[in-house]
Amino acid sequence: MITRKAKEEFVEEMAHELEAAELVIAADYRGLNVADVTELRRQLKAEGCRYRVVKNTLTRLACRRVELTVLEPFLEGPTALAYTSDDPVGAARVFLHFSREHEALAVKGGLLSGKTLTPDEVKALGEIPPREILLARVCGAFQAPLSGLANVLQGNIRKLVYALDAISRQKESA
Repeated sequence: MITRKAKEEFVEEMAHELEAAELVIAADYRGLNVADVTELRRQLKAEGCRYRVVKNTLTRLACRRVELTVLEPFLEGPTALAYTSDDPVGAARVFLHFSREHEALAVKGGLLSGKTLTPDEVKALGEIPPREILLARVCGAFQAPLSGLANVLQGNIRKLVYALDAISRQKESA
């Protein structure tokens, strides 16, 4: 039996963590064994995300305390919350890959910077490429026009060199 003081501490801690979170994902974990949940926690921790099986009633109280009532519809049945104040895409990516391997994990929805997300939107968030790849694509987009211009300018110089070389050969043979 959990004491009233422990419940109040949980509500206070959960309210503080939800308020600081950039992304919150609510999931139904029924069907996952302890080893699966441990593996999911390990992968989420590597992304700076916390995974917690929550008591719906106490979590609703925490949501009301920090005015996140939009999260309440997801707090039905067995619920686990994953939340992070770091990279939201990384956490969503872990959920996406893990739910592909373990069909028992079902995303109920989420919250990204105060905006409610459907399970499909959480999935779409997880499909965004990693930050390094996006930066590489941006650099490539900036580099492509410049390298094209350099090639065009080199072509004109190359033609001039060929023409001068042809003139010098013609004068040597004459």
